Amino acid sequence: MFDPNDVADAADLGIDPQRLSELLDRAGRDVDSGLLPSCQLAVARHGRLAAFHTFGDATNETRYVIFSCTKALVAAAAWMVMAEGRLDPAAKVADVIPEFATNGKDVVTIEQVMLHTAGFPYAPMAPALWNDRAARVARFADWRLNWEPGTAFEYHATSAHWVLAELIDRQTGQDYRAFIHERIALPLGLPRLRVGLPLDEQRDIAPLATVGEPASPDELEAVFGIREIPLTEVTDHALLEFNSPDARRAGVPGGGGVTRAAELALFYQGLLTNPGNLWDPDVLADATGNVRNVFPDPWFRSPANRTLGLVVAGDDGYAHMRMNFGRTVSARAFGHAGAGGQIAWADPASGLSFCYFTNGLDAHVLRQARRGLALSSRAAVLCS
Repeated sequence: MFDPNDVADAADLGIDPQRLSELLDRAGRDVDSGLLPSCQLAVARHGRLAAFHTFGDATNETRYVIFSCTKALVAAAAWMVMAEGRLDPAAKVADVIPEFATNGKDVVTIEQVMLHTAGFPYAPMAPALWNDRAARVARFADWRLNWEPGTAFEYHATSAHWVLAELIDRQTGQDYRAFIHERIALPLGLPRLRVGLPLDEQRDIAPLATVGEPASPDELEAVFGIREIPLTEVTDHALLEFNSPDARRAGVPGGGGVTRAAELALFYQGLLTNPGNLWDPDVLADATGNVRNVFPDPWFRSPANRTLGLVVAGDDGYAHMRMNFGRTVSARAFGHAGAGGQIAWADPASGLSFCYFTNGLDAHVLRQARRGLALSSRAAVLCS
């Protein structure tokens, strides 16, 4: 089991103290300048924390909404159900959820849902439905395809994971939130790692706030070759919804997890070391290393590099454009970042895992991206 309250001497874990100091200085810079209200980071190696620091208007006891970093937790639950023979990636979603089979969606496979190639990236699920399972399932029937499943990649920000959560519910007979807590968080010794937080346990969460001004069209064009960021459901309004106690209680499977950086860094140590064979070794190796989706991103054209639930950095020169990996991780690094600049990855080559959270939603997407690039690039070389 891991201990999120035990921070080892970094040097004992083979981490360079000077480089760690540089990482911490960079993390604190935007808080010290008054841009971000707070941030929190953790570094782990060999199953122990090497660093756990919080900057600004928060403490090490503060938890953060981790947005799409949550997707790794839901995928990790699905891998367990796969290993038990109750979830087959090749199977049709409608074989398990008949209500899903409308409007041509009967052909969608579970693998396509997990790879974001399922064809319904914008399928809506209003916040009013989040805490009502029957209403969520009924909404599935209304959803329509935007393109033929399996022919392209486009990020399904929340829709696919509502389906994946229901698949876990039906194939285990247990609510996906309870499954993650009881089958993953507690066995790893990480009880404060939660997807779906009861109302009476929400006192320690950093409130989200928007900060900064948007990048100009000229700035966007100089970096991305486009003059505006494409509209998606991931808006400031949608992200701020997670200041609502009901939203946090819902445990939105695509983005509603709540935890500390220490817990998530140790969860990723779990994926690296698989203590007690918590996951089937073959399934885990596939999920953390077998890239099944290399379709290009529709906006930035870099290959998706997706496994069943995660993203792999890769060696094609685009790692820095994927999931805040930075420029210095190995090609085998895997993880899943989140909106607002949240970072979570592990690197099998070094044994490091790194997480960074903030409650400041920076409107300047280029500054946010550069922050992630700087932090991950520093973190990845801590023990080289």
